[in-house]
Amino acid sequence: MSKSKKKWLLPLTLLLSASMLLSACGGNKEESAGNGGGTAEKPVELIWYTIGTPQKDVDKVEAEINKYTAEKIGVTVDMKMIDFGDYNQKMQVMAASGEPMDILFTSSWAFDYVQNARKGAFMELDELIESHGKGIKEAIDPAFLEGSKVDGHNYAIPANKELPAQEAWRFNKTLLDKYNLDISNVKSMESLEPLLKTIKENEPNVVPLAISKDFGPLLPFDYIIEKMPMAVYLDDKEELKVVNFLEMPETMDMLKLMNKYYKAGYISPEAATTTSTQDLMTSGNWFTDRAATQPFADNLWSQSYGYPVVSTPAGDANIFNWSVMGSMQAISANSKYPEKAMEFLNLLNTDVYLRNLVDSGIEGVHYKKLSENVMENLPESKNYDMPTFALGNVMLTYLNPEDPENKWEEFKKFNESGQPAPLLGFNFDPTKVSTELAAVNNVKEEFWAPLMTGTVNPEEFLPKANEKLKAAGLDKIIAEAQSQIDAWKANK
Repeated sequence: MSKSKKKWLLPLTLLLSASMLLSACGGNKEESAGNGGGTAEKPVELIWYTIGTPQKDVDKVEAEINKYTAEKIGVTVDMKMIDFGDYNQKMQVMAASGEPMDILFTSSWAFDYVQNARKGAFMELDELIESHGKGIKEAIDPAFLEGSKVDGHNYAIPANKELPAQEAWRFNKTLLDKYNLDISNVKSMESLEPLLKTIKENEPNVVPLAISKDFGPLLPFDYIIEKMPMAVYLDDKEELKVVNFLEMPETMDMLKLMNKYYKAGYISPEAATTTSTQDLMTSGNWFTDRAATQPFADNLWSQSYGYPVVSTPAGDANIFNWSVMGSMQAISANSKYPEKAMEFLNLLNTDVYLRNLVDSGIEGVHYKKLSENVMENLPESKNYDMPTFALGNVMLTYLNPEDPENKWEEFKKFNESGQPAPLLGFNFDPTKVSTELAAVNNVKEEFWAPLMTGTVNPEEFLPKANEKLKAAGLDKIIAEAQSQIDAWKANK
């Protein structure tokens, strides 16, 4: 996953009644800790798994977080970061084995929110939000809570951020300026070619198109399950016909272009196995990549990297299920302290000091404040560069010096401008085809990254992949998805 997306953008039992929990951990202790400041009781420690490249100064910042939250709500956190490329697999293993955890990052694209909610990995939060998370309801756009319900219930707290999904091509402005390159006509992947060629011929130490193994070319589809080969066309608002998009001509054309770019040396030879491009962003040895954008994103990226970054839209702003569910914090079904976990999430989404401490580190060490709500990074920020989008209410974070005062008002306008995708509100139930889904996923793991990064010839590789997918049961899954979509459409 690109640094841009990072910065911005399991059968378990649903357990324990409140009375059992209080008796197990000590009712007086839980109650006194919940009353906030100054309690003599030992704070409750919450284990918090979140996504992102592990940062050098996490322990230093965590100590500051815990001083504050212990006093405020009788809670400390043990932050455990797992890198983007490893998060899904590691969380699946840990959740299945009953690894102790309280809060965990989930989304439509990493540790799948809908599937794991239905499997019982997450605690249903409806009552906890009312009893210990009322501030969340007041702080975040109601569309996030409503749009992220699974079978009528909330199982995670969405980050209050951009609601539509819009992709952009980001550019290292230093290289744009050096070669006087114009991006005003750049939008499609094809339009990048002359710029990539210039960089390849003149900058041997620069990766022209920086991508990692989770890259996916922009295609005109609304996906039923992220990174699974079934979708409907974005312009199909009526029929909602499910297709294997790997069999569609647009997909073959795009993968052939990716393979062309790979052969030309525009893409790193290790792209299909690279879990992160952070080293390129840190060094500046990249020219362009693709990222989820938002209002004034260029300012954020430039501030984060310490050199100028500019961007231009790569697609339209659409509201997908996966954008509503693009960043969420769930409470584990086996958490010993669900009330305290919700109290922490409530504080994280409503408290300006805590939210910026978690996001930007320690004032005077990692950043300095220029005014009440404006900050700039210090050199030590390189040791604590967190994925802002993944950590709660983005609209509490301090502005960068280049940001206008009305930044968050512009976010609200951007959210209102998004166009609903065809399947917005539909959540696929995999129960009847769980065996086939597991088989298809195993097959997909063999070829997905090599195909999407251009590492292999799609004319040779794609037919073989589709043959294996069909043998694994993809057609049955598509038929089940079509049946569910037809029923959902009839009841809309």
